[in-house]
Amino acid sequence: MFPIGDDNSSRTITPYINYLLIALNIFVFIFVQALGTNPYIIAGFSTVPAEIISGQDIVGNGLGPTPVPVYATIITSMFMHGSIAHIAGNMLYLWIFGDNLENVMGHFRYLLFYLICGVLASLSHVFVAALLDNGLFVPSLGASGAISGVLGGYLILFPKNRVRIFALPFIFRVPAVITLGLWILTQIVSQWNSIHGQEDTGVAYAAHIGGFFAGIFLVRSFAKRSAVFQG
Repeated sequence: MFPIGDDNSSRTITPYINYLLIALNIFVFIFVQALGTNPYIIAGFSTVPAEIISGQDIVGNGLGPTPVPVYATIITSMFMHGSIAHIAGNMLYLWIFGDNLENVMGHFRYLLFYLICGVLASLSHVFVAALLDNGLFVPSLGASGAISGVLGGYLILFPKNRVRIFALPFIFRVPAVITLGLWILTQIVSQWNSIHGQEDTGVAYAAHIGGFFAGIFLVRSFAKRSAVFQG
């Protein structure tokens, strides 16, 4: 079961930034990461919690040299993905939900919102890794944290928007508050299971949760005052 579309009837601008973010992620995955097969790019530009905590580049423990300041990896990691399924899922969510936020924020505000949510999502992952003393040397990458912020913002501004959900063999129209509410619930449950050793998928659920709540708390500050709040 996954979303395939939403209500864009109120959109009045072309979401150039959303298109650009999608294109940039795809470009990096294909031409820089070689479809996710370049281990040097992954090791060098992903966020490693231990490096963020120490502020030092760590070589060893399966990690190679980082060619940029370690704190810059919080940004670079947001534009890399580990597999075709990883980027396909992320870009689908960004395509569906991002344009609505860009419409009520404007291009620059939306870009800033997206990046800030991504940064806060990565820091959430680093914090949980340090708190649990787990995964400190595991590279983290992907746009999921920033996109989670988009989902959190969408939930606040467009809770009644109908989201088209595909579940074999049917397509349902479900209010966003239910669709995204169930999504964040699964992230919280998965994080809980991960902490208690019942699930180990390698997914940075803390980043998803941190990004989502960052989007919830920040979205009204970035939306234009003329925006219509449905909630």
